Amino acid sequence: MKRLLIANRGEIARRIIRTAHAMGIQTVAVFSEPDARALHVREATTAFALGGAASADSYLRVDRLLDAAVATGADAVHPGYGFLSENADFAQTVIDAGLIWVGPPPAAIRALGSKSAAKALAAAHGVPCLPGYFGDDQRDATFVAEAQRIGFPLMVKAVAGGGGRGMRLVHEAAQLLPALQGARSEALAGFANGDLLIERALLRPRHVEVQVFADTQGHCVHLGERDCSVQRRHQKIIEEAPSPAVSPALREALGRCAVALAQAAGYVGAGTVEFLVDEPSVRAEPVEAPASTSGTLRQAQGERGFYLMEMNTRLQVEHPVTEALTGLDLVEWQLRVARGEPLPLAQDQIIFSGHAIEVRLCAEDEHHTPHTGRVHRFAEPPLPAGLRFDHALETGSEVSPHYDAMLGKLIAHAPTRRDAIDRLAHALDHTLLLGLPSNRAFLAACLRNPVFHEGGALIPFLAEEGEAIRATLLPPPDAVLAAVLAAAFDRLAPASALPCPFARPLRWRHGEDQVLDLAVQETGQGALRVAHGERMQLAHVAPGRVVVDGSAWPVAAAPLGGGRWQVQAGAHTIELVDLSHAPRERAGGANAARELRAPFNGKLVAVHATPGARVARGEPLLVIESMKLEHTLAAPRDVTVEALSVAAGQQVAPGQLLLIFSA
Repeated sequence: MKRLLIANRGEIARRIIRTAHAMGIQTVAVFSEPDARALHVREATTAFALGGAASADSYLRVDRLLDAAVATGADAVHPGYGFLSENADFAQTVIDAGLIWVGPPPAAIRALGSKSAAKALAAAHGVPCLPGYFGDDQRDATFVAEAQRIGFPLMVKAVAGGGGRGMRLVHEAAQLLPALQGARSEALAGFANGDLLIERALLRPRHVEVQVFADTQGHCVHLGERDCSVQRRHQKIIEEAPSPAVSPALREALGRCAVALAQAAGYVGAGTVEFLVDEPSVRAEPVEAPASTSGTLRQAQGERGFYLMEMNTRLQVEHPVTEALTGLDLVEWQLRVARGEPLPLAQDQIIFSGHAIEVRLCAEDEHHTPHTGRVHRFAEPPLPAGLRFDHALETGSEVSPHYDAMLGKLIAHAPTRRDAIDRLAHALDHTLLLGLPSNRAFLAACLRNPVFHEGGALIPFLAEEGEAIRATLLPPPDAVLAAVLAAAFDRLAPASALPCPFARPLRWRHGEDQVLDLAVQETGQGALRVAHGERMQLAHVAPGRVVVDGSAWPVAAAPLGGGRWQVQAGAHTIELVDLSHAPRERAGGANAARELRAPFNGKLVAVHATPGARVARGEPLLVIESMKLEHTLAAPRDVTVEALSVAAGQQVAPGQLLLIFSA
């Protein structure tokens, strides 16, 4: 292996480049039109333009990827994760072209890529599975009948793919048909395969996965478990290892089952076997395994039951957690195994040390709605030993609607779990990211939440604790004032020496409807007297710093256009609008209350609203597809639709007017 083509983009492409170069392997980056100046393109040995913007026109073009390999002299292909990483046909095409495929054999991908087939294989080898229907008959009537047999609640899942797409939780029979329709639509859009399965749902489990590695000599090991229970929209945002709920006996049982499944499929390379782990009080009965193995496995489960979800036949987004815990480079292992080398270590040589936690930094707001836009300002936090930041960000980066909303991954490793939490939360506080909404502050608040802090986060964690977490994000009044002053004087600094006898009127909105009316008098040397209402405060403005009544706030401000600003004051990100020159009747939210505008870029895939219709609060009005997920916009209250400004199939931009409600 001399020259490796990386069939991916962004932070994972940079991650693979780093290890390949350390091993003396040259790299080839591929890129779409929006990624022409991306970091992974600049860091690779050479690069090849795929053309197009959407994934289907670029990173999913098998013919263009093979053209790139031929044109650049690549002799190996690493798919990263996402895109074509679990596509058996792509793997076979690479192999047929005489190239080294850095991944499992196509037959193993096929055997495990279908959740239905994987569960059948698992049950045959003694791996516990939840009761469900995994058959080929995809008629709605069949699912209805099987649901009655299985019982509610149950989960609808796409047979192909992952990432939370094509999944629906169904509590009662009346919800089943709409769930089947929605999951099938999302699965077709995401994986070109609308086949579904249903299985018994555990309402309060943990999501625990096991990293496995196998070589071509028949050796297979596991590298411990990761707890990925903190999720939104069935997508992980916090992962840690070891799991706070897994005992040594349970770890051994999980690892044994994961290795058994991998070996049954003839696996080679890196893979992850995902399980649901429940509490004793809510355990479901597993599907019967063969008599020769089922008793042993049940005895090994100890106090908690576990059940197979699926196996991911690729490197995982959260692999750095395992790397931190073991001190190993999993990409290096992938490349060595692909070259035919044996695994570097046997099972008893793998050592776990300390605790590691990863958070996924995403372009989304605190309600998990994805956003696109330009990164106006970015700076990493200090990265001492024990901290790692995998990303592809820089000031000026464009976050496109064509790809995933994840911006990067921040990882902390420490001797104890609490030390890792504190280290990671501190790093998030000191990460500068301005220009579009992100979950930076939300992630830090999750880490500091008492339930998570004590190791009690289950899959419903965000559904149960989300509002309490969001409440902690509200900035204190002095932080808001510091942010307003930072933005107001960003381009027009206070007079350096001479005081001014006149007060400057300022009117700024923060949040949805909070308006701050200020009278600001410059008293010299950057000092200010700020009056708002009956209150008088003293402030001082300097580059990167605002002092309010003696308390210093580190600040960074970014103008977004149209009087909109985003300011980071301490750990708080504050959205502001300058209304100082706007008529007061326009400064309120009267018009906004009658309008529904697009919160992000996307394609309008469904329009349920019709002019003149009376709709109740929470009823779906429109469905927008963005970043491979469908998002329903619902009525904010009981309203009448007055006018509709868009049609199904239309591409919409952030802030675009979608419909108007009657006054």
